[in-house]
Amino acid sequence: MSKKIILASASPRRKHLLLQLGLDFTVDPSGSEESIHLHLPPNLIAVTLAENKAKDVARRHKDGLILGADTIVVIDGLILGKPRDKEQAMEMLSRLSGRWHSVYTGIALIDAKTGGQIKDYEESKVKFKNLSQREIENYINTGEPLDKAGAYGIQGKGSLLVEKIEGCYYNIVGLPLFKLNTLLAEFGIEIL
Repeated sequence: MSKKIILASASPRRKHLLLQLGLDFTVDPSGSEESIHLHLPPNLIAVTLAENKAKDVARRHKDGLILGADTIVVIDGLILGKPRDKEQAMEMLSRLSGRWHSVYTGIALIDAKTGGQIKDYEESKVKFKNLSQREIENYINTGEPLDKAGAYGIQGKGSLLVEKIEGCYYNIVGLPLFKLNTLLAEFGIEIL
């Protein structure tokens, strides 16, 4: 692996997934605003947010491959970001209860030296079980939902809310590893 990878995210989940793959990387979180571009379809919103993060960090580096990623949860055309408080988490989880929704993660890779870039996204579908008011309250009281899009983390206690998924599990965690591997290969980085 010749290029150094720079993760433009403070997400502990993304960091953990890259470590799980054995990648050598540094973390330089983006200060880019995570504003939602409502006029775009959800997949392009996720890609645009990821690209904005990668571009923000690429400006600070002369070399390296910048990895930006952003995950959004969508139900009925409504984007569920990170809840601002317990009440909003309650609204989100109540809306997701017993229903299917989509999780999109946008990925952007930018070569800081050449400016070359690749961007793409992954979509997974998730079905929640029917949740009782008590289950929602108990889950919110764990504190887990408050820093996650859609107010749940599938890799933690939120897994108990999920009845089934279609698509990439790691996409729901926050970084679709199969897609990432494919994109890294285009920059000459082979993980296996």
